Amino acid sequence: MSFNLIRKFFAAGLLAAVAGAAFAQQGPLPYGMPIALETAKKIVAASVAEARKNNWGMAVAIADPAGNLVAFERIDETQTGSIKIAIGKARSAAQFRRPTKVFQDLLAKGDNFTYLLGLEGAVPVQGGIPIVIGGKIVGAVGVSGGTGEQDSVVAQAGLDALK
Repeated sequence: MSFNLIRKFFAAGLLAAVAGAAFAQQGPLPYGMPIALETAKKIVAASVAEARKNNWGMAVAIADPAGNLVAFERIDETQTGSIKIAIGKARSAAQFRRPTKVFQDLLAKGDNFTYLLGLEGAVPVQGGIPIVIGGKIVGAVGVSGGTGEQDSVVAQAGLDALK
């Protein structure tokens, strides 16, 4: 076994231990029943209203806990590439039970986290946020069309409509 391979296994083990300790303290939230269509529509409407208020062309997607599309809206003149990106962000946030910004932040830390690029379905760009109701993840919202920060603002505005 080569030294580099041993070093990679050691680094992976260390990462797993650190991640395990973090989850032991907080742990991922459990999944709940899939989001109701009316609730999904409420999030979409609030997200679209925030995007329009700021004159941002956005696509907004809501996925259930399995990552399946529940609701979607694209503001006129939003780039068509944002459709798949918004859906991907919602799917990623739902399936991995964390905001997509977590992946973005880890990648920014350097080479030890480039393995994230190989995780099928993980979208390492902010704008995807799990939807939590009653302490359980019922789905996720994904937004695309602006900067990552703008996408996150619009996604959070949708979630704030549930409060």
